[in-house]
Amino acid sequence: MTTAIDPVAVSGTIANAYRRYLRSLVSPRDPSIAAALRDAIDAEAHQQLVKGPYLEATPPFVTGLSPSELIEEGILSPAFASLASPSFPLDRPLYSHQEESIRAIRAGRNVVVATGTGSGKTESFLLPIVDRLLREHAAGTLGAGVRAILLYPMNALANDQLKRLRSLLAATPQITFGRYTGDTEQTTEWARKKFGKQFPGQPMLPNELLSREQMRATPPHLLLTNYAMLEYLLLRPQDMELFASVGGSSTWQFIVVDEAHVYDGASGAEVGFLLRRLRERVSGSAPLQAIATSATVGTDAARAARFASDLFGLPFASGEQGPADVISARRVRYDDIPTWGEFTTEELDLDSPEALLGAAQRHGSNDPALPALFASITIWSLLYSLAIFLIGCLILWLIIYTSVRAALSSHRRVQAEDAAFAKGIAAQRHN
Repeated sequence: MTTAIDPVAVSGTIANAYRRYLRSLVSPRDPSIAAALRDAIDAEAHQQLVKGPYLEATPPFVTGLSPSELIEEGILSPAFASLASPSFPLDRPLYSHQEESIRAIRAGRNVVVATGTGSGKTESFLLPIVDRLLREHAAGTLGAGVRAILLYPMNALANDQLKRLRSLLAATPQITFGRYTGDTEQTTEWARKKFGKQFPGQPMLPNELLSREQMRATPPHLLLTNYAMLEYLLLRPQDMELFASVGGSSTWQFIVVDEAHVYDGASGAEVGFLLRRLRERVSGSAPLQAIATSATVGTDAARAARFASDLFGLPFASGEQGPADVISARRVRYDDIPTWGEFTTEELDLDSPEALLGAAQRHGSNDPALPALFASITIWSLLYSLAIFLIGCLILWLIIYTSVRAALSSHRRVQAEDAAFAKGIAAQRHN
């Protein structure tokens, strides 16, 4: 699930990074001016440099059943409960589009997850794929071999997915995963050294394959890569083991293309041919399931289905006849969100925190957090005004200091010129 962030802390981190950039950009030679400029940049009133953070009031996504309820229903296997952790509680409801995607993939359908950023697209396909692997393990059929390939347009996205997999599969060593990109080391020894430098203090999971050497010897169940590297993998003899069958049958079950909307035009045609070659190489008795995710593929289900069909060369239902393979997110309607009631025109024009608090209480809000919120707003307003005053004083001091320094410098220069002139006159008289 999407991890909550502290917007105040994040905005502070961004502001600090911006201040560091400004300090490196401007370097006055005069030490006093440099110190004054540094103090001005580091002042608490960084709102002069960075505005916000701003609160955008968007309605939440509609929720569905929780993983524990899907386990009870039989959509998810009982072994799925082993994934429970503080960051992934099984009793927390999924978004409705996540539940819909899990059901569709469980039913063997091809799926396009066309939901916005921050909507949990990754969990929409990752949870049912991991559930399939857990079912195989429970049945005693989970051997070596790739079950799902996850294609990303950028290595940064693949790296981000690695972090999620480390968290999700930390207590599930039977499911292996690995990232095979240009950054992947050849040998396990070098890969372990690199991991230790990049993630000091973080333990290496036994089910994360770090090197090409490991993945060629025992292909991971979840293979993360990009389309450029996939092209090489299909051509190189040393990587043939990734596509080899086990016991005469292919182990491959899923092809996942993240951010599918970037593959349009010529690049889309190239990736489309690449995916067809991959299917030809690994297709077994059971058809491969195709999954695409995109935040910007559009809301037209028929158009999104055609796009996915062209990309994968597989059928995607638009929903015109029967269930749709294009899954979109739904948000809670504003009319369904509890409010304090209708505010009057006079109340809407209030700008005093105390007056707004009184209006909220008149409309039935007795939340004890509200007075604390408005008190903190008042304090921060006072601090902001004080900071603005101090910055104004500092700027005025800088102007006065610079003017006085320039005047003194000019006065000393004039004195030096007068002394030199007088010295010259004296020398002439002496001669």
